[in-house]
Amino acid sequence: SVPLIHELVGRLAATRVAQIRARVAGIILSRVYTEGTDVKAGDVLFRIDPAQLEVTLHAQAAALAKAEADAANAALIAKRYLELREKRTLAQQDLDTALANERTTAAVVKQALANVESAKLNLSYATVTAPIAGRAGRALVTEGALVGLNEATPLTTVERIDPIYVNFSQSVAELAWLEDAGNSLGQGVDSRSAPKMEIVLPDGTLYPHTGTLDFSGKNVDPTTGAVSLRAVVPNPAKRLLPGMFVTLRLTAGRIDHAFPIPQAAVQRDSNGAFVLIVNAASKVEQRRVETHGMTREDWILTGALVDGDQVIVLGLQKVKPGAEVKAEAAADTAPTAPAKS
Repeated sequence: SVPLIHELVGRLAATRVAQIRARVAGIILSRVYTEGTDVKAGDVLFRIDPAQLEVTLHAQAAALAKAEADAANAALIAKRYLELREKRTLAQQDLDTALANERTTAAVVKQALANVESAKLNLSYATVTAPIAGRAGRALVTEGALVGLNEATPLTTVERIDPIYVNFSQSVAELAWLEDAGNSLGQGVDSRSAPKMEIVLPDGTLYPHTGTLDFSGKNVDPTTGAVSLRAVVPNPAKRLLPGMFVTLRLTAGRIDHAFPIPQAAVQRDSNGAFVLIVNAASKVEQRRVETHGMTREDWILTGALVDGDQVIVLGLQKVKPGAEVKAEAAADTAPTAPAKS
């Protein structure tokens, strides 16, 4: 029983990337976080000098107090004029003016209140926090730097790397193989096995966590003829880092009854692949086979082969179908690895 494995090169990328920028102008007072460490959402990263922002808030608060006083006075005048109007001792024009002034001063109060809220919001931006949990990167500014003047100055980045993405691409033909491995490989393939995605690290070791297919593009790149794909992999120990190149091993389908045969024994003609065997009468016989990928040493075959067949692996140049031969056992080979296409 041999799993069918397809290996691709993938590049790791963070699942979330937040660019931290200065949203108000000011001087950086301090960098609170430690570069390269994990932070939580809401953790303080930088502090910007809040003095000017506090002055602005106080000025807006004073403007609000004045607007509220004017509105209260206008409301008293309007009330008094309404009383006089009922006694028919006041002209209608004066009453209309008083009522309009009351409405105007009430609107000014709302505007002043909005200005105070805006000043409070800007003051809160003086404390720069992490919007997401992740690993904080290198600081792009130092203490004393002027930031946020006419632009949103970049300060640092926070990347979420658990889980982490693996971006890769496949040709259209390979994508069809992945999506429909069972149907494309005949009756001997177990199509019920879902594709399994494993990561082989640059040092050749197998990463302990398996991934799942997360995204499949719908457009084919006209320059490469490939479709962009993405897998997501757990990364609790933070061993996988964005930007790394890894080998993505996709296992899709399994051949329940296959034969690993040395590559030199498989030949081809216009009708396809075949091997030569020695039958019970000690004569050479041709058997048609289908190939399903290879290991480093063997082809993985199905077809007309049955258990007990003696496949000729050496001396092929000396024999042809129908010839009588004397067979000798070939040397044992190393254990066969899973098939790769």
